[in-house]
Parts: sequence; structure tokens; C-alpha cells
Amino acid sequence: MIQKKAKNKITRVLLITCGYLSVAIAVLGIFLPLLPTTPLLLLAAYCFSKSSDKIHNWLINNKIFGNYIKNYQAGRGIPLHSKVTAIVSMWVVLIISGVWGTDLFFIRIILFIVGTGVTIHLLRMPTFKGL
Repeated sequence: MIQKKAKNKITRVLLITCGYLSVAIAVLGIFLPLLPTTPLLLLAAYCFSKSSDKIHNWLINNKIFGNYIKNYQAGRGIPLHSKVTAIVSMWVVLIISGVWGTDLFFIRIILFIVGTGVTIHLLRMPTFKGL
């Protein structure tokens, strides 16, 4: 599949920055159980695929992170612990945001809808048992 690259320099810089930030937080997720490693690596892979072939190739061929991304792209899914961590941490953040971050009811509804959609998506993804 041929991916379209961002042509605008500002967009490319933002995508690369988002990708590196996602990788940095994913590294922390290796050591901190509430940070979801795999979803952040997938986000980084997406950002890099739209902005830089060199960085994207580095990430997907990385001996530590590459297997997470390759397993997802090959349709084998993500590890169970990554699914659980992603869902739990997402709902913790959404609940905190909904309770203390806003008084607007419609924002709380949007947070609930987004959380439900992401949860359904993650639960429907195949579970990779190899990691």
C-alpha cells in the first residue's frame, strides 16, 4: 500500500514531533504499568509513515519495538497485557477528565462515546499471544 506523505513542512514537523513523543511515552510504558506501550507505538508508526520513511523504517525495524508494530500490521493483533493496560488507563483518564476536567454534560457524553468506541475497537482486535 502506498502511503501519502505530508507535503507541508509544518505538518511533517508536527507528525514527527508527535511520533517521537509517542515513542518516548511508550518507553515509559515499558516500566510504568498504566501507560499503554503498543497503542503509542502504533500512533508513532502512523505519524512516521506520513512524515519520514527513514524514521518509520527505524521504528518498525527496531529490535525492541518493531515486533509490536509488525504483529499489528500483519493482523496478528496486540498482546493481551497491552489491551488491558490501554483500556484501563484510557478509562482512568476519561473518568478523571469527565469528573474534574469539565462541568459540561455534553463533553462528558463525548468522552464516554469516544471511550466506548476505542474500547470496542481494542476488544475486537486479535490478541497476539507471542509477547
